[in-house]
Amino acid sequence: MKRILIMMTEAGGGHRISAEALREAFHERFGSEFQIEIVDMWARHTRVLLRRLPRSYRFWATEVPWVYKSLYRLFEKEEQLTWFWDGIYYWVKKPVSQAFRQYVPDAIISVHPLMQDVPLRVLSHMGWKVPFFTVVTDLASIHPTWLHRGVTLCFLPTEEARRQALASGLREEQLRCYGLPIRTAFARPVAPKEELRRELGLVEDLPAVLLMGGGEGMGPVSRLARAIASRLAEGEAGRPAGQMVVICGRNQKLQKDLLARTWPIPTRILGFVQNMPEWMSACDCIVTKAGPGTIAEALACGLPILLSGFIPGQEEGNVSYVLKHGVGVYKAPAEIAETVFRWFGPERAEREQMAEQARRLSRPQAASQIVEEIARVMATCEVSRPAQIRALLEKGGRHGSTKVAGTTLGE
Repeated sequence: MKRILIMMTEAGGGHRISAEALREAFHERFGSEFQIEIVDMWARHTRVLLRRLPRSYRFWATEVPWVYKSLYRLFEKEEQLTWFWDGIYYWVKKPVSQAFRQYVPDAIISVHPLMQDVPLRVLSHMGWKVPFFTVVTDLASIHPTWLHRGVTLCFLPTEEARRQALASGLREEQLRCYGLPIRTAFARPVAPKEELRRELGLVEDLPAVLLMGGGEGMGPVSRLARAIASRLAEGEAGRPAGQMVVICGRNQKLQKDLLARTWPIPTRILGFVQNMPEWMSACDCIVTKAGPGTIAEALACGLPILLSGFIPGQEEGNVSYVLKHGVGVYKAPAEIAETVFRWFGPERAEREQMAEQARRLSRPQAASQIVEEIARVMATCEVSRPAQIRALLEKGGRHGSTKVAGTTLGE
């Protein structure tokens, strides 16, 4: 059994979802041929101060977005990145080296922009030669930290991202453009919309809008929900113009507050859900911030997208991507409720046209294609480690427990 280490961090929910989508695809395609370990490298294998950074992501992105954007732009510059990585490398070289000795991977996959430069430097310092793959999980705003020339392959979600990678010096043969990895369930057929609504407890013959704030329930979700419900209540003949589903993700306070309200239209308030393909397929449009994973999932379900906001810097390009390809619109919060009302009434044809374009643009097979390519490369790519590591592995076995430099190798 070959070991694959997927490196991510809990800054937002998208990186973990992509990592889990890849692990699921490996399992479905190859069964037990690969052992997949998903690790939050920043939180588990760096210094104390750095371990706290992922937890502060939501604060910086939502409470002081201008600071977040300034830092994002600052580190787009090569000279700033150079001193930044130099400092981080010397600070975390030891714990990251110990992590690699613990997991002993036959291949490494990064699904986070901060997981290229330092890990590759550490591997070089250790004298390890291991296939290293980057899976970019932003759609169109690709920060330079994603794009390292030393990777074996870089998997990109869009043609826009591929052009940025080439401009950054990666070679054409290093690049694969398969789409953004989402859960394999999004590639499977689902029941008809009316049947899904019945199973999920929705009104079968009433259009439905899905409102989300990403995995963390970020943004003005509560204000938008109230405005949409109020506008959709103004239907004809005493019947509402639509119904609403609000998914709060891990934001338990938001869910509690919304559940305490009385709604003028049929409304479902949910927390974190595992059956997102069913909920998306049961609805007719989605209101969300410009998170890349949610956009990719919505496209797979043929959902027109109403973007309500974006994280400065990293998500700005996602707005342009949605508008350019005609799969949604970007509206100020005050205009969103009216747009949903029109899409469910006089402008239904526009919504249906966007739904069809979304299906054409979607790439729900991305995760499966990525893991098949990684497996092909691993079958021919050389892996080398210092003789001490090789000897201990052969002696202890891949599934035993072997000590190297005070660190456990194996499970």
